[in-house]
Amino acid sequence: MLAAAYNAAMSKSASNAFSVQRVSWHQRRDDLVYVRRRVFIDEQGVPEELEWDAEDENADHALAISSDGNPIGTGRLKPDCYVGRMAVLEPWRGHGVGGSILEKLLAIARERGCTAVRLHAQTHALGFYARFGFVPEGEEFEEAGIPHWLMELRPSSV
Repeated sequence: MLAAAYNAAMSKSASNAFSVQRVSWHQRRDDLVYVRRRVFIDEQGVPEELEWDAEDENADHALAISSDGNPIGTGRLKPDCYVGRMAVLEPWRGHGVGGSILEKLLAIARERGCTAVRLHAQTHALGFYARFGFVPEGEEFEEAGIPHWLMELRPSSV
């Protein structure tokens, strides 16, 4: 019964407004770490040593924040125009948070003059990225024990 009440409350909060901000690792490290730890390490079982890398300091990050000020999603764009570390807390999935994060990262890519944007998509998320024009390339591969595909947004689409 308690779990049902918690899920109902979380579903209600997920319908509230949110915003997506461009942030740096140094500005909002704790919020970025919180979301990625919950999604990748706790939920998906990614080993801690594979989650954190030096790329974070040089990447532009998009941070989704609920109307009550809590971090709910994140993604990053590395200097080489690779999108990565896209994560949305479970109660907020299906409410446009991931799409808003990706749109923010693609806007940053356009601003930077990226001629193509690539990413490693978890296989279950291929349809999500395809809606934004990403096309799978090559064959499925494993990364951190999770099936992925390389996907690219063609130059005319960035």
